[in-house]
Amino acid sequence: MTSDASSSLSAALASGTVVLDGGMSNQLESAGHDLSDELWSARLLAERPDAITEAHLGYFLAGADVAITASYQATFEGFAKRGIERGRAAELMGLSVASAREAAVRAKAKGVTRPLWVAASVGPYGAMLADGSEYRGRYGLSVAELEAFHRPRVEVLAAAGPDVLALETVPDAEEGEALLRAVRGLGVPAWLSYSVSGDRTRAGQPLEEAFALAADADEVIAVGVNCSVPQDVDGAIETAARVTGKPVVVYPNSGETWDAEARGWTGDSTFTPEEVRGWRESGARLIGGCCRVGPGAIASIAEALRPA
Repeated sequence: MTSDASSSLSAALASGTVVLDGGMSNQLESAGHDLSDELWSARLLAERPDAITEAHLGYFLAGADVAITASYQATFEGFAKRGIERGRAAELMGLSVASAREAAVRAKAKGVTRPLWVAASVGPYGAMLADGSEYRGRYGLSVAELEAFHRPRVEVLAAAGPDVLALETVPDAEEGEALLRAVRGLGVPAWLSYSVSGDRTRAGQPLEEAFALAADADEVIAVGVNCSVPQDVDGAIETAARVTGKPVVVYPNSGETWDAEARGWTGDSTFTPEEVRGWRESGARLIGGCCRVGPGAIASIAEALRPA
């Protein structure tokens, strides 16, 4: 069974718009933390969990309704490379949810009265590889092999009690299918969010086919795109809404490009918070930002979407 909070999130999507947070990494880097490690922000779950909580708090205070946990790059395999045994890795994944919950408690203590939710991030297989393949897909693994990779970590995150699982930055429809299988029967709702280029997944499949996989999945409460350039959002909203009939989730990056070799962002930001009203009118119901979109932009999104 879903929690009352999960049910209230579904109700909120049916009646209005929910504001997501922005990029975790840019928040941590702006606070002075080095994220050049392959574990990225997940490393701080072990070393500085308080920094994770503060980053979430910053977004809640800026106007976000949902905190997406720092578990995007948290996998048993990735932690094992750093000598972290399986039991401890599971604890750290659970801590990612607890840290977001703690941030919500602190936000309430600071006067925030609106409902706040926690989305447990489930990043793609390529995020564990840390070689940029999360933006390409086509790993050479079968759907069954990808499901076997994702299911154990999804079970751990679900057991930690998030309101929703964020199956995010998925570059490949086959991985989308694997993730949908992995969350089946866990009793926690999910959203499925692809990383796209134009009207196709990063792996090249038509978005109609990719979104259709989630159309009949009872666990999925929203479908959409994230960590894509803002210019690709409008077409994706129309396609996701038409194909699935579900609420649409969108949280693009700043429009800059990730350089996997240099492990840094290049180019200029093209993200403008003013665009979000159009996204809402097109059918988006969960709206926020991804990489390089900070609290200031989330505050502008919240201001644009909420009644005066």
